[in-house]
Amino acid sequence: MVNDKKVFAKYFDHTILKADATEEQVINLCNEALEYEFASICVNSCHTKLVSDKLKGSNVKTCVVVGFPLGAMSPRSKAFETKDAVESGAQEIDMVINVGALKAKNYDYVENDIKGVVEAAGKKAIVKVIIETCLLTDDEKVKACELSKKAGADFVKTSTGFSTGGATEEDVALMRKTVGESVEVKASGGIRDYETAVKMIKAGASRIGASASVGIVKNSQKL
Repeated sequence: MVNDKKVFAKYFDHTILKADATEEQVINLCNEALEYEFASICVNSCHTKLVSDKLKGSNVKTCVVVGFPLGAMSPRSKAFETKDAVESGAQEIDMVINVGALKAKNYDYVENDIKGVVEAAGKKAIVKVIIETCLLTDDEKVKACELSKKAGADFVKTSTGFSTGGATEEDVALMRKTVGESVEVKASGGIRDYETAVKMIKAGASRIGASASVGIVKNSQKL
């Protein structure tokens, strides 16, 4: 599973989401992704067209975050951002749930928020739902996964990497157990080395979000 470099690289969404990311840095990220054949590049929506144009004709997907990083935007805003990203070339959307609404048990709101993004993405892009596990109890994590699945999402994702914690093996395993095999799991946040990435994959992650993707693949001693 992870003993082949090319197979291993396909787990990664090569990521740059910091506020001061420059066009030059984003282009460099694209070049790295093309060289290592990562699954996608994950960027803020202002870079969507740049990345989409750069990756055109390759197998590397353009992944764009929506409602990032707080998830507290209105559902209409998230749907609009999704539609705009897809029209600019996004093939994958990573959206953040409204954490406050989930904790308040306003489940219809959370489900409809996700559903609005799924509908805006249509058949042109898959949707990953960031549930921000570090802010949730285990029961809330389960509920967030159930709502994501019900709303038609393709993935559930652990973290933005901008909150109080990132991915853990326990959370990935819980999410995988909750969604079953029909929805995928993305582990993201704090994954900076080969050993951690492999642990996440073994726990049930089918995608890894990381800014250290090149180092993880390049410097692994076991491949």
